[in-house]
Amino acid sequence: MDFELSPVAEEYRTRLSAFMDEHVYPNEERAEEEIRASGDPHHHPEVIEELKAEARRRGLWNLFLPHRTKWTEGLSNLDYAPLAEITGRSHLAPEALNCSAPDTGNMEILTMFGTPEQQEEWLYPLLEGEIRSCFAMTEPAVASSDATNIETEIRSDGGDYVITGRKWWISGAADARCKVAIVMGKTDRGAPAHRQQSMVLVPLDTPGVRVVRNLTVFGYSDQEGHCEIVFDGVRVPKSNLLGEEGGGFAIAQARLGPGRIHHCMRAIGAAERALEIMCRRVLSRSAFGGPIADQGVVQQWIADSRLEIDQARWYVLYTAFAMDRFGNKAARNEISGIKVVVPQMALRVIDRAIQACGAAGVGPDLPLARMYASMRTLRIADGPDEVHRRSVARRELGRYA
Repeated sequence: MDFELSPVAEEYRTRLSAFMDEHVYPNEERAEEEIRASGDPHHHPEVIEELKAEARRRGLWNLFLPHRTKWTEGLSNLDYAPLAEITGRSHLAPEALNCSAPDTGNMEILTMFGTPEQQEEWLYPLLEGEIRSCFAMTEPAVASSDATNIETEIRSDGGDYVITGRKWWISGAADARCKVAIVMGKTDRGAPAHRQQSMVLVPLDTPGVRVVRNLTVFGYSDQEGHCEIVFDGVRVPKSNLLGEEGGGFAIAQARLGPGRIHHCMRAIGAAERALEIMCRRVLSRSAFGGPIADQGVVQQWIADSRLEIDQARWYVLYTAFAMDRFGNKAARNEISGIKVVVPQMALRVIDRAIQACGAAGVGPDLPLARMYASMRTLRIADGPDEVHRRSVARRELGRYA
């Protein structure tokens, strides 16, 4: 295994770092100001479109997609990992590069399972950054960590499907640019547990689709939103089916594997920025007769953070290597492992940075509080820690059974 950056990845990293320094970091406050001035927490800041145009001009676009197209280079997971880490340092960067969830996962499954007509209508506008999308799987009435519990009904009616159910924590649905949802529900309750579910494309302007509310995350209202949505007798043509009937669970697994590693890559970037903020802060503040950086406990925080970030990074890089070399299914143990290890690591580092920064750490002038809320949510999103630990334990025990 050789984790030295390929010439392609090194060249992209140089260009991406320059883009972040010259355009992304300087515009973080402007984006927040545009949202505040609009009075709408889901307002789309104009600066995002400017950043997208600049990213495209620099060839920094759709870097996440491993399939080579006219829109993408087809980077490997190992090549994309250091780039995703850089974007994780700022909440603006993923969308600026058209590499933000949930669109990334939706584009991947449309690439793999979409018909030519579905790709023409939805995939290509997503790849162009013209629209946004959402992924409607999680439900409030069941434990959605077990996807076989999903209760939304997708009933066959002639040439149509009729969808009835309630979803929540549907990221992206509050953004006016969100035009389509990929909805997971049950088409055959009599089939084996993992063959009952299907996925259907539902335009959000379809009669019967109702966004009930936006859900805040520890009090934060993300620009794209996390919504509760009711599907009340929503009728769509059967041509909107993704893949085959009964294939929804398998498609979900194909979608979530790459999404999990992307989240972990970005989480390492967030942890790196938190460590950087901590170091700068403790070097610039004095207490009890000397710089805070001279305190032994602070030096321990910094050392532990560096060690933990580097360990997590190597684990993620190995997982990316395994996905590239052996396939996503063969690397599922590593994917589960990083999904547990990386968010917890990032939370520890961010928490130390908050403590080192004192009152400023919990306020709006530094990104640490928002980062902490995001990382804490990641311990639940795309499968809670406990489910991933269970998967790892079962596979480990299977070696001895």
